[in-house]
Amino acid sequence: MRDARGLEAGPLAVVAEQANLQAITALNAAAEGAGLYVGQPVRDAHAMCAGLVTRARNAPAEAAFLTALRRWAGKFSPWVAEEPPDGLVIDLSGCAHLFGGEAALVQVVADDCTDLGLTVRLGIADTLGAAWALARYAGQGAAPARSGDAVDQEARATRSRAAKRRHWTKGGAAPQVVTAGGGARIAPPGQCHGALSPLPVAALRLEGQVTEQLGRLGLRRIGDLLGQPRAALARRFGRGLVLRLDQAMGSAPEPVSPARATAHFAARMTLPEPIGLRDDLMAAIDRILPVLCARLEAKGRGARELRLEAHRTDQAAQVVQAGLARPSHDPQRIRPLLELKLDGIDAGFGIDMLRIAAVRTEPVHARTVAGHAEAARVVRDRLAGNTALDDLIGKLGARIGLEAITRRHPASSHIPEKSAQTLAAAWSDPAPDWPAPPVPRPLLLWPPEPVTAPDGPAVPGAFRWRGRDWRLAQATGPERIAPEWWLDDPNWRSGVRDYWVVVTEQGDRLWLFYGHGGALSSGWFCQGSFA
Repeated sequence: MRDARGLEAGPLAVVAEQANLQAITALNAAAEGAGLYVGQPVRDAHAMCAGLVTRARNAPAEAAFLTALRRWAGKFSPWVAEEPPDGLVIDLSGCAHLFGGEAALVQVVADDCTDLGLTVRLGIADTLGAAWALARYAGQGAAPARSGDAVDQEARATRSRAAKRRHWTKGGAAPQVVTAGGGARIAPPGQCHGALSPLPVAALRLEGQVTEQLGRLGLRRIGDLLGQPRAALARRFGRGLVLRLDQAMGSAPEPVSPARATAHFAARMTLPEPIGLRDDLMAAIDRILPVLCARLEAKGRGARELRLEAHRTDQAAQVVQAGLARPSHDPQRIRPLLELKLDGIDAGFGIDMLRIAAVRTEPVHARTVAGHAEAARVVRDRLAGNTALDDLIGKLGARIGLEAITRRHPASSHIPEKSAQTLAAAWSDPAPDWPAPPVPRPLLLWPPEPVTAPDGPAVPGAFRWRGRDWRLAQATGPERIAPEWWLDDPNWRSGVRDYWVVVTEQGDRLWLFYGHGGALSSGWFCQGSFA
């Protein structure tokens, strides 16, 4: 059933797959009135509401619609920011009087949203945290944590022992929260304390675990927290709770950061007939990918991460992403990565629109070279088109993820296990040269393992390690390595180490060291093996 504007009049819910089940991500007022809620499994929702109509979630369309709403909200203030997935934050400082006051401005917002077929909840206060709380929790009381907690057990005889009352409970004027059109709540200037006190602690944007812990302790309203010692709250629940309190009351700044205008690089193709074959998808990609790459090249940018959106005839969207090891605007380098991702697209009843967007871009000239020799090598590689390694990293990253491909780089430390660091291959260049150690280092390193041998700095002629007996054939050393005194490394509290290259009669070359005590007992250990 639809109303005069063509919108669904009955219960409607948007669903998406979460943790291998279909769950509700959004719903209209009729569905909420039927007792449904966000996060509820679809099967339970259908059991509660037989007339429920469901639609698959289209995340790209939701993000685009929120961006369009942000541009519309620019007529009220130039400082507008998005709060995904369904919120906007507006700084109205010096703007409300242009619309006849805050209540009149809220009425304009409500009328515009009604024309758009949207249900809006607004809150206006001195701080962002207070406005967020009023928009979502105004008029809601703190729910009891257990059965019977809602019973008021305070008697007249115990009032002298109760907590200190606020001034408005002693006969003073209570702060007022103005109700405006569209379901908004407007807190008068300087009245955030009184406006937020009766609201539940969840209005402070806390994590669910913290909210549950507060409820078990009987702290279910924001007013219950305002009178508590801050040090005790931070020690028990973390600094996040105190920070949210300060932000809501204005003690900690939380400015609105307007979204800056970003350069969008995208290309799309609308198909006259739905397609679903892999060859048809690649033919469409070959048509729109050069257009996207030409726009990137014109701006001197290269795509680092791309998103392929396949919009189906049932209004659902299949989205896959691909990353590159180096920013590029070459279609021949991007095409194989998108082709590898086509297996993750379910065409359903057909795809009628394809869109490729460069989610993240970088300047293609971001490389910094130093020295004539290095510059000449880079020029030769570019002229020869030596991008085979980058293409290989991109193809492997499309399968297992770019973060899983790493490379080793030298580090500024003389400690053996700290002499190299692991970096992501897609976001780092190969090391130009490695500093040569004073003596060869083993190929395999592991945490020091104890060796059973006679105590003393002299190399033992026989020792036991990993459950085997070993006999010495040759030993080279020692190489003394001292710990980094400016760092407290628990693994090096044994003090100075004397390393030996030991060749056993079995032919193994091991890296043994003798620790000279320190914070730990002295003794022999094995830390590596040469190839």
